[in-house]
Amino acid sequence: MTDLSPARTRLALLALALGGFGIGTTEFVAMGLLPDIARDLLPDMWGASQEDALARAGVVISAYAVGVVVGAPTIAALSARFPRKKILGWLSVSFAVGSVASALAPTFELVVLFRFLSGLPHGAFFGVAALVAASLMGPGKRGRAVAYVLAGLTIANVVGVPAITFLGQHTTWRIAYLAVAGIFALCTVAILALVPPQPGDAHATMRRELGAFTRPAVWFALLTGALGFGGLFAVYTYVSPLATEITGVPERLVPIALIVLGVGTTVGNVIGGRMADRGAMRAVFILFGALAAALLSLALLAGTSWAGLLVGLFLVGLAAAAISPAIQTRLMDVAGDAQTMAAAVNHSALNMGNSLGAFLGGAVIAAGYGYLAPTWAGLALVVPGVACALAGWAVTRRPEHRPSNTADAPVAATR
Repeated sequence: MTDLSPARTRLALLALALGGFGIGTTEFVAMGLLPDIARDLLPDMWGASQEDALARAGVVISAYAVGVVVGAPTIAALSARFPRKKILGWLSVSFAVGSVASALAPTFELVVLFRFLSGLPHGAFFGVAALVAASLMGPGKRGRAVAYVLAGLTIANVVGVPAITFLGQHTTWRIAYLAVAGIFALCTVAILALVPPQPGDAHATMRRELGAFTRPAVWFALLTGALGFGGLFAVYTYVSPLATEITGVPERLVPIALIVLGVGTTVGNVIGGRMADRGAMRAVFILFGALAAALLSLALLAGTSWAGLLVGLFLVGLAAAAISPAIQTRLMDVAGDAQTMAAAVNHSALNMGNSLGAFLGGAVIAAGYGYLAPTWAGLALVVPGVACALAGWAVTRRPEHRPSNTADAPVAATR
């Protein structure tokens, strides 16, 4: 690959982060627009019971998450040998088309279908973008490369999701998805103009990429990431009732709480990337300890004051988001030749964590434990998360399982 100037490298990384920004926006914007979607597409159910209509409309969010889980390993296995810039361009186009189709779909069932299809390229885009970013930054900086790509996702929670939600609430949810399509159109242009060509892995085969799943350390890393993000989403999903019922603030202040949590994830992503470059497993153990402390702080502070709630949410977002670059770096370490699969499938695990956290949070609320209970449920997930991390570490302590030349693995794959 031709050496790039520092300025050109930053522009290429910015183009990749723009893709992350679009993905973060399209993934989470439905949460704020769910009442509008339910009112428009399920009018009879909405008239009879708004709660039932909202519960049914939640399938739109779940469909996207299922698409991520299905699409990440499938597309990664099929695309590993193709030029990476072209793959990124086509995946970005797929997001744009899926967003337009979602906006124009006339029925609820078709919207669910198009949200599922829109989720398919999610993990593969992040995976390929992480490998490209690692190659651009050079050896010893994989964690920071992953963090650059994920920065777009975390910034989307601070800027993109609130902005597109505001647009949708003052126009229609369909306009919001058309705006998301515009972000991906811009992303496609940026990738084609700014990202240098990179070959795929000429020796990659579907069998070799799927072979990553025969390694126990890969499974332990995926479970660790899912449990860590499960702790975050046990809180994230129920921030609104936590703020209004436990802290006692008016509903109009809930967006501020979400923004503060989003700022925490943005800061944590940067910190996690730097920590991962100094040792992925060490970072995982430290950050799980930090996540446990953050969740405990939120549980103790949320009921005291508005400031206490914000501090707790910021710390939870920071600690949980910092885990993601460390887990993705760990997956690159233990996946051997299946680097594209390792970089992509992490996002399937994180989306499973999203679903797990939301489910457990809802379950403890439904059981009558109150709106603070999801925080304790998230804290409970830290224990099996650390256990999985320890098991993965133990597996790779044996000499025959130790990866060779892991520091340069994703970079070497692009040459």
